[in-house]
Amino acid sequence: MELTPVRHINRETAKVNFPVQAVEDVEIIDVIDSLQTHSKQFIEANTSAVTLKHLQNDCIVPVFRDNELTVSHVNFIETVFDAASRIFPRERIDKPEVRVSHVIRGRTPEAIHKPVSELLEKDKTIYYERMAFVMEIPTIQETINGNPLHLSIGGVRAYNHENLYSKKTSEKFKVFIGFNNKVCCNLCISTDGYKEEIRAMSCYELQQCIMELFQMYNIRKHLYLMNNFKNYYLTEHQFAQLIGKSKLYQCLLPKERKQLPRFEMNDSHINIIARNYYRDEAFSRDSNHTVNLWNVYNLFTGAVKNSYIDNFLNKSVNATDFTHGIASALNGDTAYQWFLS
Repeated sequence: MELTPVRHINRETAKVNFPVQAVEDVEIIDVIDSLQTHSKQFIEANTSAVTLKHLQNDCIVPVFRDNELTVSHVNFIETVFDAASRIFPRERIDKPEVRVSHVIRGRTPEAIHKPVSELLEKDKTIYYERMAFVMEIPTIQETINGNPLHLSIGGVRAYNHENLYSKKTSEKFKVFIGFNNKVCCNLCISTDGYKEEIRAMSCYELQQCIMELFQMYNIRKHLYLMNNFKNYYLTEHQFAQLIGKSKLYQCLLPKERKQLPRFEMNDSHINIIARNYYRDEAFSRDSNHTVNLWNVYNLFTGAVKNSYIDNFLNKSVNATDFTHGIASALNGDTAYQWFLS
């Protein structure tokens, strides 16, 4: 396979290997604000779209018990953007799409005694408990089964995973690098392109961990894995068996579930997958009532978009591992045979 463009891919190591260069000494948020953007949603459930300027100008920043600041959502996005700019200095990076949920409302001291009906906008304070963002690198792309994929970078911050009632400790962040399917904006994330929990005390520490993740990510391996999905097919009977066993998985006794590979989809996700098997315009069954694993993979990642911000990345990675496991089962591997038998 060939990437477009391919000029920055190290063919010997098959890993990202870009020179590190400093970003110009300007306000990063102003650089980001001037970038191009895209409109499709990468996550849907219980989220709202916001701008970086809104997060910077209209939202307060939570603090720990000792009044030490947390890393704000804006600082997190800027840090990821800065790391991406250093690792991919000659590529175009689009403006991040930012989604938030679980707004936390408050009041300024002057408005403590005002009735709700008399509150002015200047009397209110807000911040968002959960935030996710994605920024595309459209100059690194590939096509699989007719679907254009763009390299994408993003992260998740969830204050509900922090103990803000304690003294300041290392804070938790989730960061990924993977591909975005432009047909549906499903995120395609592999294990080596995802850090479920980055712990950092400062933006500098956070940036070092992010750059290490980007440098370790194997683009060609991930693309080869996904491209191979289109070579495997499930009959309607096998797909029905897969859906049925996925529902049964939720009801297994804990000791039985531990003997099987991890499967993180719940009943609502499985229902969406089953419905879209018949109805999805891009990934439904074909005229022979079979479906290739690339389409199955996208049915799974499409259902994941209905997850909450703080766990949808974990489910996206699990969708990759699970689909790869089903492909192995079709080749005779026993680990995932339970889902097809």
